[in-house]
Amino acid sequence: MAKFKRNLITTALPYANGPVHIGHLAGVYVPADIYVRYLRQKGEDVVFIGGSDEHGVPITIKAQKEGVTPQDIVDRYHKIIKDSFEEFGISFDIYSRTSSATHHALSSAFFKKLYDEGKFVEKTSMQYYDEKAGQFLADRYIVGKCPHCGNERAYGDQCEACGTSLNATDLIDPVSAITGNKPELKETKHWYLPLEQYEDWLKKWILEDHQEWKSNVYGQCKSWLDNGLQPRAVTRDLDWGVPVPVEEAAGKVLYVWFDAPIGYISATKDLTLEWEKYWKDPETRMIHFIGKDNIVFHCIIFPAMLKAEGSYILPDNVPANEFLNLEGDKISTSRNWAVWLHEYLRDFEGKQDVLRYVLTANAPETKDNDFTWKDFQARNNNELVAIYGNFINRALVLTQKYFGGVVPERGELTDYDREVLAEIPEIIGRVEKNLDAFHFREALKECMNLARLGNKYLADTEPWKLIRNDEGRVKTILNICLQIAADLSTLTEPFIPFSAAKLRNFLNIGPVAWNRMGDQIIPAGHTLNEPGLLFEKIEDSQIQQQVDKLLATKKANEMANARVAPAKPNVTFDDFARMDIRAGKIVAAEKVAKTKKLMKLTIDTGIDTRTVVSGIAEYYAPEEVIGQQVSILVNLEPKLLKGIESQGMILMAENADGSLVFVRPDQDIKTGSEIR
Repeated sequence: MAKFKRNLITTALPYANGPVHIGHLAGVYVPADIYVRYLRQKGEDVVFIGGSDEHGVPITIKAQKEGVTPQDIVDRYHKIIKDSFEEFGISFDIYSRTSSATHHALSSAFFKKLYDEGKFVEKTSMQYYDEKAGQFLADRYIVGKCPHCGNERAYGDQCEACGTSLNATDLIDPVSAITGNKPELKETKHWYLPLEQYEDWLKKWILEDHQEWKSNVYGQCKSWLDNGLQPRAVTRDLDWGVPVPVEEAAGKVLYVWFDAPIGYISATKDLTLEWEKYWKDPETRMIHFIGKDNIVFHCIIFPAMLKAEGSYILPDNVPANEFLNLEGDKISTSRNWAVWLHEYLRDFEGKQDVLRYVLTANAPETKDNDFTWKDFQARNNNELVAIYGNFINRALVLTQKYFGGVVPERGELTDYDREVLAEIPEIIGRVEKNLDAFHFREALKECMNLARLGNKYLADTEPWKLIRNDEGRVKTILNICLQIAADLSTLTEPFIPFSAAKLRNFLNIGPVAWNRMGDQIIPAGHTLNEPGLLFEKIEDSQIQQQVDKLLATKKANEMANARVAPAKPNVTFDDFARMDIRAGKIVAAEKVAKTKKLMKLTIDTGIDTRTVVSGIAEYYAPEEVIGQQVSILVNLEPKLLKGIESQGMILMAENADGSLVFVRPDQDIKTGSEIR
């Protein structure tokens, strides 16, 4: 790897139509923050860029559903996301947003340069148009029947029931999600980036020049390139986004995939007047941290944009991760199947590092991985508490007990002491090697190996047994333990920064540069602060609360996804007209003996008083229904049920969970009134 003067680190821009969850953290933000903190400890020039992606159709849909403006939506979620990242310790130099004036201006200028240089191709196509709404419809604004599985609510880009990618024209009986009207196909013009013109260059740049990229990234890029690239639209018909800066493009905006990565540049411009040296100087190393769903955009499409523009550097690496699942199921924002960061920070106050640790230890670096609350608890209790925390606590408490919290002198070393001290730089070297290769999970394991080394050293030397007869030996042992503790405060800072800072406070030292590790960082005679617990156990009750929350979500999803009964065959109007449905009132009720579901009702129909046997006993108590106004079919042929003649049927509606509710007028009407 060439030696670069500076580093530009970017993270995928989270979409500002909802908060961030643990899948985002594990895939992008925790590994990026680890790497940036590591570079800073080494004294390197680095800027860390983040921001919210605030344009696109999902935001307009959410705004329409809530009866607010798209700006209201992005303002709300930008703040939630930004505050959550700050509290969680993601140490951005700037967290910007694509609705900013700087971003709009820079994106417009980027498009205009390519437009003026003839880098786009113009194409007309047929797109669905809603005459009543007076607008072209984005794919997500078109709903119809999936041609593959029959789902009646498939979107114009994907069926969420079977997962099949669709074109809006594939849908059967499509309707506008805005007005419910049937849309018509209408001609529209857009500008396209001709990716096929960059195919040969991309093949050399990626497949030949960047074979060191992670296998999952390299493999996905190769698959796309082998299948051949197609032109991709850079504009769309929408009123929310960066307006296309061309006279003939009134009512069009830049496609969100085109303007969003330019957000990295506009954020850097807002951060520093020297932004161009980070984007246009070949001695800058640019690295994109993303999830696997963004590989194509950051490895093929954005580099093609930068190449077309001509003055920007290209990414040196794109260490994308795979997906993190939750309790064996794919994380889904639409199904609320997620652990949301802002909720975690509330439920586990002060435990940012526990989640950072677990997500790193279980990172989906080369394949999808699974997060479970039981594993979260086990890693905290069995690793952070029992290994790392236990070593630190014992070393500090023993120093406080035997030497009043003052670091003792190191005396003559034994062979075992030298063996332990020799292992420290070996572990540090393995951590550094793994961090340089973006193997954060392995790097964290090596950090814990240093804590294990300290634990074993204490257990083997047993200073509490030597203190009476060999105080000099105890001084050496604890001196070595405190140096290991100081090394741990630096080695683990990229992974668990809050705990590292807490440990430095116990040791009464400031931040230690990366290259100082392995030295005697804390001099003899240095006074430590009062020791405390670095980590604390997480109890079963805390975990059960989170499991119960997910179980409730799963149950709600099952109820919501319960299939609606298919429509029955048509009947004639005459068939319907023969039914005599009246407004009645229940005057008496009792459960039918030896049955679970049946209730005997006495109903005043306005014509007469009659008995009806109804299957509502699972959902209502007799005393609840007396006085209830109901809709009753009075000309139904009587039927004998459990020895009781039932003279009619009351109308009930069935919820997705099978529960029943009365069908009745929305206000009291005269008993006996006809319902038709």
